[in-house]
Amino acid sequence: MINKVYNSLNTINHKFLYYKKRKMELSVLSSGSSGNCFYIENDKNAVLIDCGISCKQIVERLGVINKKPENIKAVFITHEHSDHIKGVDVFARNFNVPVFATKKLINEKFLCSKSELINELSLNETNSIGNMEIEAFSKSHKAIEPVFFTISNGKKISVITDAGFACNNIIKHVSDSDCLCLESNHDLKMLEEGPYPWHLKKWIKSNIGHLSNNQASLCVLEHAPHRLKNIVLSHLSETNNAPELAHRTFSSLIKERKDLTPKVIVSSRFMPTSVLRV
Repeated sequence: MINKVYNSLNTINHKFLYYKKRKMELSVLSSGSSGNCFYIENDKNAVLIDCGISCKQIVERLGVINKKPENIKAVFITHEHSDHIKGVDVFARNFNVPVFATKKLINEKFLCSKSELINELSLNETNSIGNMEIEAFSKSHKAIEPVFFTISNGKKISVITDAGFACNNIIKHVSDSDCLCLESNHDLKMLEEGPYPWHLKKWIKSNIGHLSNNQASLCVLEHAPHRLKNIVLSHLSETNNAPELAHRTFSSLIKERKDLTPKVIVSSRFMPTSVLRV
């Protein structure tokens, strides 16, 4: 009898560990100043971080990676800029998906015409979707109450874009992630020599602007754990950066760490990345 109970408990534990360690899947459906949308799935339960492209584009790009919009159980919003919320109202209503955002953002910005779909989230608090735990953390950006998100199920994905500098929250989660979607917005030389007006250049370079290629790669070099396996460079400027340049900057800097050998890919505003398994 004791052996039967022990074996039964052992089986339950194995099933629990297997379920906990099911691989998450990630695809950046779009990232850049024209629209941002990140897809993360675990065991057919999925979430979107931001809906900065149209509902039609989201559905089409999910089809490219063989995913269904019906699997999406929630949308989490980082901040109110149009390249992060453009498609949230139509998508949420069409698929009856709850939208999570901070209290200040909900109070000050229109997100969805079906108010019952809007949910308030608190900083540093866990929201459970399926077998994933999603948490929001503050960052520095010119927005109402900007946040970034971590998604965990035993492994951890951090989605960090639209940040003026690598604050303590960002450093903490870069140092504890298995996969990063990390802003690599601009090359400083291209920005300074480019066509933007002076005031816009000043904002982008400021502590409430965007991370440059160098800032992002130095953050990874100095703080990433050796277990970091994937980096998706995100939110590249169409005017002040180039995919090859961002990738080259990262690759040349992080090779200084012999214990750090992540796969580095660059997201696109035109098509989804391949599905990464974390």
